[in-house]
Amino acid sequence: MRLTKPHPPRAAASSTPTPKHGLNANRVVALTPSASSRSGGLRVSAASVAAAQPTAASPAAALSRVDVLSEALPFIQRFKGKTVVIKYGGAAMKSPELQASVIRDLVLLSCVGLRPVLVHGGGPEINSWLARVGVEPQFRNGLRVTDAVTMEVVEMEVVEMVLAGKVNKQLVSLISLAGTTAVGLCGKDARLLTARPSPDAASLGFVGEVTRVDPAVLHPIIASGHIPVIATVAADDAGQAYNINADTAAVGAEKLLLLTDVSGILADRDDPGSLVREADVAGVRRMVAEGKVGGGMIPKVECCVRAIAQGVRTASIIDGRVPHSLLLEILTDEGTGTMITG
Repeated sequence: MRLTKPHPPRAAASSTPTPKHGLNANRVVALTPSASSRSGGLRVSAASVAAAQPTAASPAAALSRVDVLSEALPFIQRFKGKTVVIKYGGAAMKSPELQASVIRDLVLLSCVGLRPVLVHGGGPEINSWLARVGVEPQFRNGLRVTDAVTMEVVEMEVVEMVLAGKVNKQLVSLISLAGTTAVGLCGKDARLLTARPSPDAASLGFVGEVTRVDPAVLHPIIASGHIPVIATVAADDAGQAYNINADTAAVGAEKLLLLTDVSGILADRDDPGSLVREADVAGVRRMVAEGKVGGGMIPKVECCVRAIAQGVRTASIIDGRVPHSLLLEILTDEGTGTMITG
């Protein structure tokens, strides 16, 4: 377990340690907001750029953007043609501006040859609709809970309506507006995901776990250049709908990224500066056993561990509220948040 990710030195390649993505990248790409229209609302800078900050309209600023694109090339080559699953939800979806930024970054990854799959929740939107029908949302260890049986039925109907309907189609529309195409699905479609009640169903209600994955429906969608957008609703063999943690949709993916409302795993939950940059499965399990990981972080860690067990090479927990955290994690060596490896 490392509390910091390595910063590759600017020495010769022979003395450079193996970086996070297995690339010989000697510089870290950084992305920051800007008003520059030519960069689509981004000003991109790199560690190699001179200390003097050129204006957005100057030739030096244009050169710095081109320089950064060149530096990103090894990472683009590393992930070109690979499926990357992005799980998106919670407070990271609250801000329309941040949501639009995430979608633009998703489209950028698609345009440079990655095969992104967006798996989404819709916590804030679900809570808003539940309030309209008089249901107060409750959570236990980061999972949605309902107590009364009659309210469970109402809540599940609202969850399915909001997730597979309103939120799903809104994300599809945003992707279209950003310049590419998407296909909205939920776990029920083509039996993509089959669920069963959670072992804690007595206390959680209609919260399920995935028992079977059939990604056949995704293959032609991805091969045609579309982005699958999957709502976390699935049914059991009897047709009962469940709200699920759809991490198993990451089967066959190179990387899983959880865009959340936390910076990652902390070695000390009371110290925001103790971010664990990288850990293996054994290390995070030990942290859970020691009580260093608790509450809503537990299902996030379990999600990553299951994905790795199913063949995903790495899984990262990153703060979706940080602008361009998705690009920082995939297209730079330093990354952001916590990366979990096998």
